[in-house]
Amino acid sequence: MLTLKHFVLQKEVLNLYRQVIRASRSIPDPAARSETVAWFRSEIERDKHLTDISVIESKINTTLRELRQVLRVS
Repeated sequence: MLTLKHFVLQKEVLNLYRQVIRASRSIPDPAARSETVAWFRSEIERDKHLTDISVIESKINTTLRELRQVLRVS
């Protein structure tokens, strides 16, 4: 059963996914764009079993950093 905090984090991940989709529009190369979205989706799929709140928060922060880095490069 999910706690309220899990529910909030689930919404954060969904919002982060939306950010990735929006941010990927600025990547000019269509292959790189779809690869970026696929990478993020695979990260979500890989970590969907996590239940530890601190680990989930850490993953969200790490993904945000990685997203910023990818967008800086493109």
